[in-house]
Amino acid sequence: MTRILVVDDEPALVRTLSINLRARDYEVEHAFDGRSALQVITEDAPDVVVLDLGLPDVDGVEVIRQVRRFSEIPIIVLSARHESDDKVEALDVGADDYVTKPFGMAELLARVRVAVRRHAPTDAHPPSVATADFTLDFGERRATRDGTAVRLTPTEWSLLEALAARPGHLVSQAELLHAVWGPGYAKEAHYLRVYAAQLRRKLEPEPSRPRYLLTEPGQGYRLRLPD
Repeated sequence: MTRILVVDDEPALVRTLSINLRARDYEVEHAFDGRSALQVITEDAPDVVVLDLGLPDVDGVEVIRQVRRFSEIPIIVLSARHESDDKVEALDVGADDYVTKPFGMAELLARVRVAVRRHAPTDAHPPSVATADFTLDFGERRATRDGTAVRLTPTEWSLLEALAARPGHLVSQAELLHAVWGPGYAKEAHYLRVYAAQLRRKLEPEPSRPRYLLTEPGQGYRLRLPD
């Protein structure tokens, strides 16, 4: 059974989320502050975290930052902050998705399903990739750069898989958003910008002058690999 950790300091919202998630056969744990959330994630490793940014002790962005030091667990952010800078900051430190309060329960449940699907192992993978600077083993989800292991999140792997399935070819923004996040994300092009920047920092020898993960402005992205 898929286990979901709900982290929010509003008991009524936690109760509502728990009822709706359990009704769909998810196992639910909860935490009301950032320190408790970090302890649960460290000790119990849930499958998905639904995380409010406005926690009473540790800011949600800092929780994400700390989790990403040791885990690739999918994190869906809940927040009353509507500014795009807040979304970008949360995604940039490692969140997988962002839902603005107030939200519809159907929308959140759909995003949970996307996160669970993206994290689940699959038998269909592009071929492994080996360049002069990094290697990607999609079957084992193992990445190295200059011989050193690199930690990639499930979302980062999904984006690379979508690009590596058509190496050298332009993959449109719409195709990538649909492949990685699903049909309800057509307007979230900033997700791609954030994740492309993260992957360049982790894999490219010169992130500001990428050799491999290339942007075609206004169109999409391509993964250029050696012949």
